[in-house]
Amino acid sequence: MTGARMSTLARLRRDIGHIEGDAGEALPRAPLGHAEADATLQGGLAKGAVHEVFAEGRQSAAATGFIAGLAQRVIARRPLLWVRQDFSERENGALSMSGWRELGLDPRLLVTVRAPDVETALQVTADALACDALGGVVMEIWGETRQFDLVASRKLTLAARGSGVTGLLLRVAAAPSPSTAETRWIVRAARSPPAAPWQAWGAPVLDAHLVRNRHGQTGRWIMEWNCDECLFRDVPFHGAEAHPQPVAAAPADRSHQAPVVMPNITPWRRTG
Repeated sequence: MTGARMSTLARLRRDIGHIEGDAGEALPRAPLGHAEADATLQGGLAKGAVHEVFAEGRQSAAATGFIAGLAQRVIARRPLLWVRQDFSERENGALSMSGWRELGLDPRLLVTVRAPDVETALQVTADALACDALGGVVMEIWGETRQFDLVASRKLTLAARGSGVTGLLLRVAAAPSPSTAETRWIVRAARSPPAAPWQAWGAPVLDAHLVRNRHGQTGRWIMEWNCDECLFRDVPFHGAEAHPQPVAAAPADRSHQAPVVMPNITPWRRTG
């Protein structure tokens, strides 16, 4: 009887390992556009898996932009469901659809759900990951929580494996803990290179640190999000040799080669 139980347990473990993607090379992948990162990820971000993105310090805006870029690369013009804990929205503010559009993303493909607590967010995310009509699901929760443990993480992974829908977990004000995530990233904002005088602002630049990769190496890169092509790439430092530090742009309302007006100074004369 004991031998039969051990055989059954071994088979179940093998099946779960297969579902969770121990053969990671079999998963379809979405290239990010950044050559070094894609090479480290063996072709790109694995679809039908769960990935974690942590905001380092007060870097929730940078982590939100990074996970939005990841979502754009994996959804393939299908809807994206974004599940947000109420407290996270109160702390970080609502997602800006005008900002979403400026990143080159389509607001019509985004559906947001507000969850009152972590338990609800986990349940909604698990149900959404089981729906193969979606391209991806983002779950954004705030702070340390006991509800999101290894069991809850495995439940999300199994749902993603079964449907092929990619799960992206945005963790703000939290430290990494054991999970079944395929990859784990820690993200913060990085300095943009000097922009051309006619540009109002540069493209978003992120310091993306891949600290966990279940089927490969890790790495750290400075990535720029290209809002026109909707992909990550190396930061093009145009003119970096001549101007290693950011320089101020000329005022946009200044006339071209405005004449220099010298004050009318009367020379001093001695009297007496």
